[in-house]
Amino acid sequence: MTHDHDLVLRPTEAQTAAALAPPPGRTGGDLVVETLRSLGATTVFGLPGQHALGLFDAVGRSDLRLVTLRVENNAGFAADAYGRVTGEAAPLLLSTGPGALTALPALAEAAAASAPVLAISSQVPVAGLGGGRRGHLHELRDQAASFRDVVKSVHEARTPSQIPSVIAEAWESALTAPHGPVWVEIPEDVLRSETIVPQVTGTDATPHELAPRPELTAVAAHWLSHASRPVIIAGGGVVRSDASGKLRQLAERLNAPVVTTFGGKGAFPWTHPLSLQSWLEDRHMTDFLEDADVLLVVGSGLGELSSNYHTFFPTGRVVQIDADLGKLESNHPALGIHADARLALQALLETVPERQDDHAPERVRLVLEDIAARLADQDLALEQSLLTSIRSALPARSPSFWDMTILSYWAWSAFDAKHPNTMHSAQGAGGLGYAFPAALGACVAEPGTPVLAVSGDGGAMYSLAELATARQHDLDVTWLIVDDGGYGILREYMTDAFEGRTTGTELTRPDFVALAESFGVPAATTTPESLTADLGKALTTPGPSVLVLPATLRMFAPTHL
Repeated sequence: MTHDHDLVLRPTEAQTAAALAPPPGRTGGDLVVETLRSLGATTVFGLPGQHALGLFDAVGRSDLRLVTLRVENNAGFAADAYGRVTGEAAPLLLSTGPGALTALPALAEAAAASAPVLAISSQVPVAGLGGGRRGHLHELRDQAASFRDVVKSVHEARTPSQIPSVIAEAWESALTAPHGPVWVEIPEDVLRSETIVPQVTGTDATPHELAPRPELTAVAAHWLSHASRPVIIAGGGVVRSDASGKLRQLAERLNAPVVTTFGGKGAFPWTHPLSLQSWLEDRHMTDFLEDADVLLVVGSGLGELSSNYHTFFPTGRVVQIDADLGKLESNHPALGIHADARLALQALLETVPERQDDHAPERVRLVLEDIAARLADQDLALEQSLLTSIRSALPARSPSFWDMTILSYWAWSAFDAKHPNTMHSAQGAGGLGYAFPAALGACVAEPGTPVLAVSGDGGAMYSLAELATARQHDLDVTWLIVDDGGYGILREYMTDAFEGRTTGTELTRPDFVALAESFGVPAATTTPESLTADLGKALTTPGPSVLVLPATLRMFAPTHL
């Protein structure tokens, strides 16, 4: 009698011969490349540094596509976007010390947004590890410690034999819900030295599925079935788990209005009769959500932006589904269900009966009318018209990437993303400089699809070097720069908070059109009136382009103060 645990997959004669006589001259760097290829990677991002040259040499001898950017943090943003768009773990190759540390803000954004990034960094030679001070170039007492509180997990290889297993373990971690960035370190001498380890031909790194506990979904289904005023808040977890279809089925079955968080843009159809859109920074919406007798929160921690700056206090029962265990009940008492959004929504769909409520669409219409009336009293036609122009020009399936700038803050609430996983911003960690390098990563992920980046002039200054990257790789990106001569939102915040005084918000900036053209990137100045036509032309013209819009925009009045 043969038991399952007695079964062993035996290598063929050809595999045995290949293993006994691996090609000469292979290094630890080759083991990295072979492992990545066996896991399915086709593209890597990064830029070389002295300690990482053994890794880059191996990449150069492989069929991996290497996309080199000019700044490590921008390479991290590009990998972040590639991971968001494809759902794959995006390898990010970094060198030791300054190169690694420069990528920290990008990895923080990837962590906040649950973007799967596989950061692989070199380290000083093995003899320099352990906290001593040997004086190696780029030496840090504990490089991994700088990343441990930022990334999802940290993995270290200290010998060639460890490399395949360490990278596979990190890959699995990055792609297990909740997705996130992971950190791998390999010393310089391990990357450069020859190895007798056979070629890596089969690596298993299947992500774990995070299914909900059935007793929890049974309670949630009971509450929702008997609710009088159920409402759903859909966050980024719905997008990341590809659960938008299941969300719509559940909302329609329950006749429950749905509001999407800024990270969940596109998770629910914007014009659906049950769509509350994304107006979370509005007291009318806050009041509506507080009135729900059962609130289903899917893939959101109800953090600062999703709770109207912590002025939202539920009065009914709350069911919270999230793959990030630390987010459950972190802001409000709830029935917490630790699960992938797609699997949890499926479990509810298998249990929840159809609920009749002819008044739900009318309640949605009234609250949206109240919000529109509030905005109409604030003379904000310019800002609204710009979003309309962008939506008209941008193809429905084209990804857009938004920096931390006033027009982006408007877009969080007011822009129709059309489809899930097509609108992305740096609202996770809130750092500047995200939009343009992230858009480049999306161009690599979806060749032939026009991609839009939106920045202010202040945020654009973080990414100007990547105009060279866009030109070098001939990427189909259009970069819209709204030029108001400074950090516009900080200027507005300081003016309101400090009796009209601003400090450090006004900027000397270049002629963006001339600068872009010096990189060989076509550029032009646009106006609010011509934006639709100019943007449409730029997006349909192959290759990179820049549009500069001189304009001073205003935010709508806050309701949380």
